[in-house]
Amino acid sequence: MAARNKARKRAFQILFEADQRGESVLTVLADWVRHSRSDTRQPPVAEYTMELVEGYAKYANRIDDLIVTYAVDWEIDRMPVVDRNILRLGAYELIWEDGTPDAVAIDEAVQIAKEFSTDDSPSFVNGLLARFKDLKPNLRREQ
Repeated sequence: MAARNKARKRAFQILFEADQRGESVLTVLADWVRHSRSDTRQPPVAEYTMELVEGYAKYANRIDDLIVTYAVDWEIDRMPVVDRNILRLGAYELIWEDGTPDAVAIDEAVQIAKEFSTDDSPSFVNGLLARFKDLKPNLRREQ
């Protein structure tokens, strides 16, 4: 598995865990880093995982606002937890992570949805992130 692919999955798992625990993503990230340093059975947290989680944390409120605005007929707190966090991570990487091509950010989010969510989730994730891609120049300006 490619290093960035693995880093994205771990970032998704951190966002998911934080959501489930009702904790800050930065607190959960710190827990993961601490565990990886104190338990040799735990793999280290990759630099790109940290970049994704920290980047998401910086724009978390804006990202949730975008999801609420563009996810037609879905309230964010009623959305499946897995899908909500895949969208959060995908939206951050798509809109603010300039080093990742748009198509890669969307495809990686869809692949995570295929692995961790329902059969309907990949098309939902793809559709919403494609909408963000089309609106990306405006979404970045409206910060």
